[in-house]
Amino acid sequence: MVDFSIETYVVGPVQTNCYFLINNTTNQVIIVDPGSAAKQLAALIREKKYEPVGILLTHGHFDHADAVDDLKEELSEYALLAYAYEGEQRTLEDPRLNLSGDMNFHAKSYHADVYLQDHETIDLAGFHVEVLFTPGHTPGGCCFYCAEEGIVFSGDSLFCQSVGRTDFPEGSMSDLVRGVREQLFVLPDKTYVLPGHNEPTTIGDEKKYNPFLV
Repeated sequence: MVDFSIETYVVGPVQTNCYFLINNTTNQVIIVDPGSAAKQLAALIREKKYEPVGILLTHGHFDHADAVDDLKEELSEYALLAYAYEGEQRTLEDPRLNLSGDMNFHAKSYHADVYLQDHETIDLAGFHVEVLFTPGHTPGGCCFYCAEEGIVFSGDSLFCQSVGRTDFPEGSMSDLVRGVREQLFVLPDKTYVLPGHNEPTTIGDEKKYNPFLV
């Protein structure tokens, strides 16, 4: 297992959790859901002397993905790639679906460089990161699971005693509940859940106490 640490930065107008997954041995970092804070995150990376190796997008809504293209430009010397689930391209690129015209934002399209399949594993910064397809909040929403470290970045699929909203365009509560039960609730109970908003939790606690899923 990698000697690792996690830093959480709450960014943007709807208090989105952006995570840095850090390899403490190499100082390499994976950025999860950069929100709308490209300059802030780039400054932190330079201040802490981290080496960014990739950006993971759990889904395409503006509050998670708005900084992706700007952050790649801010850190252009690293030639960063952004990763998302293969079914999320349309949400990322369509301002109606990514909600970028809401909350006084300008309508924008976002882009991932690599689109991944369900259960595909990528190796970044010494971590083995598995993609878990969890649609419902968006059609191509996903979670990123690091089995050896016992952590999962759940985006807006699973929260502490809640789940993501499904009243946005192309949302589905039945898809969301099924995806969480079939993809996340099969993980070890002690798996640490790092959601897109609010506080962390564990799979075991959500199986016991989440009123949307028990």
